[in-house]
Amino acid sequence: MLLFIVNPCSGKEQIRRSLLEILNIFTEAGFDVRVHVTQHQGDAKAAVIEKGRDASVIVCSGGDGTLNETVSGMMELERLPLLGYIPAGSTNDFASSLGIPKKMESAAESIVKGVPWPIDVGAFGEKRHFMYIAAFGAFTEVSYLTPQDKKNRLGHQAYMLEGVKSLASLKSYHFRVECEEMELEDDFVFGMVTNTLSVGGFKGLVTQSVALSDGLFEVLLIRMPKTPIDLSNIVNYMFLKEEPNDYVYKFKSRRITFHSEEPVDWVLDGEFGGSRTEVTIENLEKRIEILRTGDLPSV
Repeated sequence: MLLFIVNPCSGKEQIRRSLLEILNIFTEAGFDVRVHVTQHQGDAKAAVIEKGRDASVIVCSGGDGTLNETVSGMMELERLPLLGYIPAGSTNDFASSLGIPKKMESAAESIVKGVPWPIDVGAFGEKRHFMYIAAFGAFTEVSYLTPQDKKNRLGHQAYMLEGVKSLASLKSYHFRVECEEMELEDDFVFGMVTNTLSVGGFKGLVTQSVALSDGLFEVLLIRMPKTPIDLSNIVNYMFLKEEPNDYVYKFKSRRITFHSEEPVDWVLDGEFGGSRTEVTIENLEKRIEILRTGDLPSV
């Protein structure tokens, strides 16, 4: 059985135009298809837990948030089905990292013709999971506060428009960061733990070599700039690839713990992940297998 989780509101609702053809592709491939159309936030995860136990393949169509919910539900199943993904969101960072076609029918074809590829999953504390990013600080609230209709109209430009508004209210968070590679304690304005080639539609933010199944995260932490010139230098380093900056830490890690003096809001795959004063983020190596064709993209 193939369980097909559909978010009808993601992106520009293009799934409505492609749904019958996608179902035909799955049926012609011999799958007994069961469809669940999500009704609200959290519904995809609940549907996977309730209906996914007998599925050999679970396919989701939506944005990164829908993918996050689907995988989070799968992580609670005793037996892990194969995963398929038909991107339909505004940015689709993880689909881009996997080389999944943007055309929905082509993405469906890549599922039925593809082979399983192992990919890592991030564990955020004991009960939450993420596929490609856990982040805090500047601009991270943009992803879950930007209205869906604005995302639909503008795509990832919406994130930029909303993000500019937060420049004037840049805030730092005091963290003690512990991992095998190092220990840090400082005031950070932004941090992300990722397993992706692009963030918010921009590939330039992740410049380390990235493998989606190596058991390692790419970590980026930015200290609070003291002057406008410091901030400008950080931006130049991040986007224009200028010389390394004393305010930016980049490294890889399998397991990392963040301790803060006050609750800090986190974002998981573009959705609100809760407020924490302490959280351990761990890479679950090759935990999920996703159906896809072709070679993986590279940085």
